[in-house]
Amino acid sequence: MKTLLVFRHAKSSWKDSAVDDHERPLNQRGNQTAPLMGQWIAEHNAVPDLILSSTAKRAKSTVKKAAKAMGYQGESHYDQSLYLASPSTYLKAVRHYAKAHPSVMIVGHNPGLENLIQAMTGIDRTLPTAGLADIGLDIESWQELTPETGGTLRHLWLPRELFT
Repeated sequence: MKTLLVFRHAKSSWKDSAVDDHERPLNQRGNQTAPLMGQWIAEHNAVPDLILSSTAKRAKSTVKKAAKAMGYQGESHYDQSLYLASPSTYLKAVRHYAKAHPSVMIVGHNPGLENLIQAMTGIDRTLPTAGLADIGLDIESWQELTPETGGTLRHLWLPRELFT
């Protein structure tokens, strides 16, 4: 059994329209929510063994803040291909990096992450900023991972439901 955690980056700033999308930082709410989600992850024994992230500034900042709050000590890989990636690109990265890790967290962007959740579970749900989906996969090796693998959506943690 493997666990795939799908974590959308925290809320980003649109304050400066001259900033390239890839370089947009987190806004105040994002800077507050990312560590809260990290703490929530730790409190619910969902700390991953590996983190894979987009190279976008907002995704990297989300990883840094959440990882610190959850006490994460494992590997983190930042991959340019995960910026605005498709579900198949996310899965390809997991197959490439995950090896023997039982649980992997992907930090990225919509619509790719929502489409990934739907492809893996058959459930069409909105994944807001800093939202986290916990998908259980009945596979022994990450090399078996495809959209057709199927998975069980065990939890969908949404910041607005957790911290309001």
